[in-house]
Amino acid sequence: MVQPVTVGLDIAKNVFHAHGVDAQGQKVISRKLRRGQVEAFFAKLDPCLVGVEACATAHHWARTITKLGHQVRLMPPAYVKPYVKTQKNDAADAEAICEAVTRPNMRFAETKTVEQQSVLVLHRTRAMLIRHRTRIGNTIRAHLAEFGITESIGRMGLSRLVAIIASGEDDRIPEVTRRALMCLVDQYCLLQGQILELNRQVLAWHKSNAASRRLATIPGIGPLAASALVASVGNAATFKNGRSFAAFIGLVPKQSSSGGKERLGKISKRGDHYLRWLLVVGGLAVIRYAQRHGTRRPWLLKLLQRRTTKIAAVALANKMARIAWVLMTRGGSYHEPVPHAA
Repeated sequence: MVQPVTVGLDIAKNVFHAHGVDAQGQKVISRKLRRGQVEAFFAKLDPCLVGVEACATAHHWARTITKLGHQVRLMPPAYVKPYVKTQKNDAADAEAICEAVTRPNMRFAETKTVEQQSVLVLHRTRAMLIRHRTRIGNTIRAHLAEFGITESIGRMGLSRLVAIIASGEDDRIPEVTRRALMCLVDQYCLLQGQILELNRQVLAWHKSNAASRRLATIPGIGPLAASALVASVGNAATFKNGRSFAAFIGLVPKQSSSGGKERLGKISKRGDHYLRWLLVVGGLAVIRYAQRHGTRRPWLLKLLQRRTTKIAAVALANKMARIAWVLMTRGGSYHEPVPHAA
């Protein structure tokens, strides 16, 4: 078998497809692989460049194939799609990946380590449990409202409703209804305890990681956002500058420019929604504190006079992302700037 110099691997759950070319770009391999055959297939090849789309399980396969001596590069699927020459199928996708990975202007994603993915599992699981807790809480409120029992919004009001159900002393709630609602109450309490446990695990990892602790010195970035940034980004030096990093999170204006005219719209909302949400929420917290206690950032106060609070929060999140990039690439901690005298 002629050894390829570049291989495009289209990954899936069970059926994969590999497309390899030689130094002249001629096809030498086009093979369908079962999941258990992938590692053995690459073990037989000489070290080569392997392209993979950055989708589900891509980081696992990138680590596995790298251990076999190959150079693996992950690419966003949206950047590979223009290279598909015919209708979509596994062979065409693998050929497109093989061609895209050799382009000099292609952008690649960093392979995440096992530790990074472990921390992200904590974050994703915590977010999922919070969504479930919110749904159960809303269900409890809706059912009790049918019997004329309501409380204020927020956790305290929901806690009072839970206490009413658990006590069984309110005659407005029939016994059949109370027994059904107790199932929801038990699930709500279980989720509450599990979320607190995940919070403790995230905080413990944050304290053990120097880069995460340094990011937490930025106002508006706490242990959650700091640990998520470190786990999601890894090597921030892959980004050219702070604006590129902010664009990766989707915090820069969306462009629709043509004919030399620049037209900037709303933020692009590209990239990781979870990171963007954490930074915007952190920006809102900084703005609320500034409105109540003042701030040494005159530009923020001027911005709040011209724009709404949410727009200012997005602008502040953009600035926080750029500062985070500087700390991750150059080291050090954040120090609040001293305002210059007039």
